[in-house]
Amino acid sequence: MKMKNIYDLIILGGGPAGYFASERAADAGLRVLLFEERGLGGVCLNEGCIPTKALLHTAKLASAARHSEDYGVYIDNIRLDHVKALDRKNKVVHKLVSGVAATLKQKQVDAIKAYGVLKERTDEGFVVEAMNETYVGERLLICTGSEVVIPPIDGMTEALESGFALTSRECLELGNVPECFAIVGGGVIGLELAYYFAVAGSKVTIIEMLPEVGGAIDADIAKNLRKNLERLGVRFLLEAKAEGIVSEGVSVISAAGSEIVPAEKVLVSIGRRPRISGAGLETLGLYIDKGAIVTDSRMRTNVPGVWAAGDVNGKIMLAHTAYREAAVCVNDMIGVKDIMIYDAIPQIIYTSPEAAGVGETEQSAAAKGYVFDKAVLPMQYSGRYVSENESGDGFVKALVERRTKRILGVHMVGTYASEIILSATILVGSKWTPQAALKIVYPHPSVGEILRDVFIEL
Repeated sequence: MKMKNIYDLIILGGGPAGYFASERAADAGLRVLLFEERGLGGVCLNEGCIPTKALLHTAKLASAARHSEDYGVYIDNIRLDHVKALDRKNKVVHKLVSGVAATLKQKQVDAIKAYGVLKERTDEGFVVEAMNETYVGERLLICTGSEVVIPPIDGMTEALESGFALTSRECLELGNVPECFAIVGGGVIGLELAYYFAVAGSKVTIIEMLPEVGGAIDADIAKNLRKNLERLGVRFLLEAKAEGIVSEGVSVISAAGSEIVPAEKVLVSIGRRPRISGAGLETLGLYIDKGAIVTDSRMRTNVPGVWAAGDVNGKIMLAHTAYREAAVCVNDMIGVKDIMIYDAIPQIIYTSPEAAGVGETEQSAAAKGYVFDKAVLPMQYSGRYVSENESGDGFVKALVERRTKRILGVHMVGTYASEIILSATILVGSKWTPQAALKIVYPHPSVGEILRDVFIEL
């Protein structure tokens, strides 16, 4: 049967992986169809990376203003207007989503606001249906993203339905600042939103099952970040289990016993999982492992002509990982040799102070059997850091494999960590040695020159 609406490539999902792949594929001359049911940019642009950074910038300005007298600047009547902060956040998101849409239009990518459902594979290609229309793609790229994990806590379902409990999506639309705010999960999302709401005036409590917050980040970095948030007023319950959502807040049990953490609102942020249901992917016979689509180093699935990129493959659920995976997918489609390497994926927490790391942590390096040396240096070695943060306790840590002398990992907490980590990522990803890195001319005065100083120690 001859079908209309035939494309070289159909992409399911318009998040970072999907829209970036569509742009690169269009540049390569492919006719591309992209399906996205919500907003272009996916979770990252609409309810994750970008809106949180907009709110965090507001919080950092407010926090700086409250301490401005230390720098000889006097400001009266300092307050954070949450409603205005939300309005600005929405404008930022709208501007960037519109920019993505304009780029896709300019590149002649057909973008349909619908959830494309795979029906079958025919001789002509992959058949996808949406809004009572049928489309066929010679190739298929799956970028359906991820969804929030909802823990099996008593009362959670009812709390979510009533609006007493929130996921990050609803939290970013919350019209008021709760007096008491409980956060279940001390990962990146939990920490960033804890910072914002603490600065905005909430009494925030983070409930975390693990011994430390921050997920897989370096343990010393996590401890420093937690201590700084505690100074801000955030309370942490570590190695604690949320047992139930009750009218007063969250029922928690820990080594110290049981208690009710008071809350006007509860944020659920224990993580995300690949979204693979509802798109008809089961018709392909894809290999799924631990709830994620399995891909090789070229982002190919076990089904010829099908690739998967972004959160749906469960590798490293970060937008910048998705961008790179998308590029690898398209290169493979058009015959350009390329592979995905996960050894140097930077991870960042955009609180104040910021925390960032790339490569192996002490814990992961030891678990993998590396024999390594480390150097730890206070950010106070940087003249610019001291000029802006004379009482700051940030630091940088670098790991070097003893046998090869290559830089295994760099981790830091402090001002501009989110920007400095790019330089460290290049060094780790390119397998540089400290000696080679010392030949770089570092700008002065900059906080980034702390990299030179820590490599001198190695």
